[in-house]
Amino acid sequence: MAGAIAAWLALGAPAAVAQSLEQPVKANYLARFAAFVQWPARAEGSGPIRVCVVGADPFGAVLDQALASQTVNGRRLEARRIARISAGSGCHIAYLGGSSSQTVGEGLAAVAGEPVLTVTDEARGSARGVIHFTIFQNRVRFHIDDVQAGRGGLSISSRLLNLALSVRSRS
Repeated sequence: MAGAIAAWLALGAPAAVAQSLEQPVKANYLARFAAFVQWPARAEGSGPIRVCVVGADPFGAVLDQALASQTVNGRRLEARRIARISAGSGCHIAYLGGSSSQTVGEGLAAVAGEPVLTVTDEARGSARGVIHFTIFQNRVRFHIDDVQAGRGGLSISSRLLNLALSVRSRS
């Protein structure tokens, strides 16, 4: 089962991540993470699941295309681009790209303890969200901080945890 999930998540991902394919693969992951996360009732809602790109946007239209065909529990996914994130931003998933108006670390601090699946990228610094992208053996991979997820009331499926390079467990 884990093999099937890995194949599903990495749909279209080549064995070697060429510079031109790295962002589409990451965008695809962002589109698929929502299926493996459960938000607390206070954040669930019935509208779309909002995937926010905070600050620098390395994805452009690629993220919009990845989200366009996705639904999770009958809810569509939509992309939003914002300069800064805060507790009331309405984001379910937030890719923190950082900018002069808000660094990645400031963005993480702004939503600490909130039901937001924060995603960071080693290509943009060492600050780590719940999920942290990395390149490992020429593939886009990720680490998961389940402790941080728990602080926000998020529950991450064991199927996704099993695919991570490392997991900081709640124990």
